[in-house]
Amino acid sequence: MSGPLAEVLDGQRQADLQKAARALLKEPLLTADGPYADEFRLVRRHTAELREWFERNVGWTLRTDADAARLRKTPGTLTDATHPAREAARSALPFTRRRYVLLCLALASLERGESQVALGRLAEQIVLAAADPELVAAGITFTLERREERLDLAAVVRLLLRLGVLRRVAGDEDAYVTGSGDALYDVRRRVLAGMPASLRGPSMVEAEGLEERLTEMTARTALDSEELRFRAVRWKLTRILLDDPVLYYDDLADDELAYLTRQRGFITARINELTGLVPEIRAEGIAMVDPLDDLTDVRMPEQGTHGHITLLLAGHLARATGPVEPQELAARVRELAVEHGGFWSRSAREPGAEPELVERALSRLVALGLAEHTGRGVVPRPALARYAVGEPVVREPGRARRPATTEQTVRPEQPEQSVRPEQSVRPEQDER
Repeated sequence: MSGPLAEVLDGQRQADLQKAARALLKEPLLTADGPYADEFRLVRRHTAELREWFERNVGWTLRTDADAARLRKTPGTLTDATHPAREAARSALPFTRRRYVLLCLALASLERGESQVALGRLAEQIVLAAADPELVAAGITFTLERREERLDLAAVVRLLLRLGVLRRVAGDEDAYVTGSGDALYDVRRRVLAGMPASLRGPSMVEAEGLEERLTEMTARTALDSEELRFRAVRWKLTRILLDDPVLYYDDLADDELAYLTRQRGFITARINELTGLVPEIRAEGIAMVDPLDDLTDVRMPEQGTHGHITLLLAGHLARATGPVEPQELAARVRELAVEHGGFWSRSAREPGAEPELVERALSRLVALGLAEHTGRGVVPRPALARYAVGEPVVREPGRARRPATTEQTVRPEQPEQSVRPEQSVRPEQDER
């Protein structure tokens, strides 16, 4: 088939493939009856092409069946803790260490259990599992007698409900928390089986330290050839560009930077073709910008009191010439409250609320790669410059004045070139 109709069909196929890929990046576990049911059907339709792309470019495996599609992702930075699990919406509290341990114990109990389980029964199984001497030695204990512990378990169950591992049959979690009732769930075993994403089971890992254990759990093969080393570097760089807000050149090892210098055009073009993300290339690094603004779990700027405070502090930090202490930022929030407090919630205006407001703002800025914590204080990163507020420009009499504005441009008209020598933008080979 050729002609206009063929072009329309090819364009629709590419749009469907892109929509399926974006859905997997946003929700690596999709179910047939979940909130992304339409995208799940597209993933099933394009499984072969998606599987080949992810395996070749990032080393992620894609498993699909009639119930679920699971993209087993490995992050480019294994120890990044700035994007925690949450039970529901972005506004929900992030998972703590206790909740992560409860999640693992719950999954283990569900794997050994029946096709239906009551929340109270699941709690009993978790209490028994938590009595393991190694967990006790690590300072982790669960009796689930305290309301705080029951709230943590309820958050874990709500996450499993959102992921489609559990389906509520009767009751609700609030009744269990208050002790006035229970809840009953169907266990979707095929979805449950897709939860683990590591290449090696945790029980098979012999390393002791956290970073070493994560590395061992995700290692695929010994890098005993030049080809395998190049492949590992390409996978890591592509993972960072897909998952992280910014890839900074200074964060890369010498061999990774050299590879990116040669292969930047190839890697970013492949990502753009699959996802629609647009490369923004600056002197300090690369960001894959989303024109649709939905492929993220943290937005900047964002509406509401905390979003406004974060944006104002971003402008303050962008003008800083060195590390800034959190106490200085708290003092700045008090100053800002005088001018902008009328737009903030009542709790944000209360005396003593400043440290918490600063902490929430900094957690967002760090998660977006716009700032980092150091031993000397908070240090702005180069990408934060887009939020710098310029000084008003006073024109000659009779001419208009340009007010100070916060630059929030998604794509610069002329991206700055890398300060490092560019050997080739579009290489002939992708392995060298």
